[in-house]
Amino acid sequence: MVAAPPAYPSTLPPESQAYARQFFECARRGDLEAMRAPLDAGLPPNLTNDKGDTLIMLAAYHGHAELVEFLVQKGADPNRVNDRGQSPLAGAVFKNETRVIQALLEGGADPDAGQPSAMEAASIFNKMDEYGPLFENARRRRNGAGQVGKGNATTGTHDSPTA
Repeated sequence: MVAAPPAYPSTLPPESQAYARQFFECARRGDLEAMRAPLDAGLPPNLTNDKGDTLIMLAAYHGHAELVEFLVQKGADPNRVNDRGQSPLAGAVFKNETRVIQALLEGGADPDAGQPSAMEAASIFNKMDEYGPLFENARRRRNGAGQVGKGNATTGTHDSPTA
């Protein structure tokens, strides 16, 4: 789990704070076109607000899968938690945003990151039938078990085309 840096009162001038706030609003709205040029020009993809929420956290929570994918491509950390310990993936589970969940998992999100974790949130909200298999697949990928030719000790099966 990657903890968000502690929030400190901003030393930025008010106009700079207002400039930064517009990007958080774009993330909430899912305004990919408004975000594209600034991110391409070097806007930090892990820009964090005063609550520890990153751009990807806000995009995920508000159901914007395409923006989540773009942020991951730009280097946003899908496992970065906010000041309350919440991960983007757990937020997407809470909001039942299946496309966002898939985008985050494809971007390397850890179902065990955060408090509660996405796995715990899925259990709390009775979504394990829907999301549990996705999370288990993500765990296997993270642990390298999805490699071709690697056997499955539980079932005795193999991924290789000749097995």
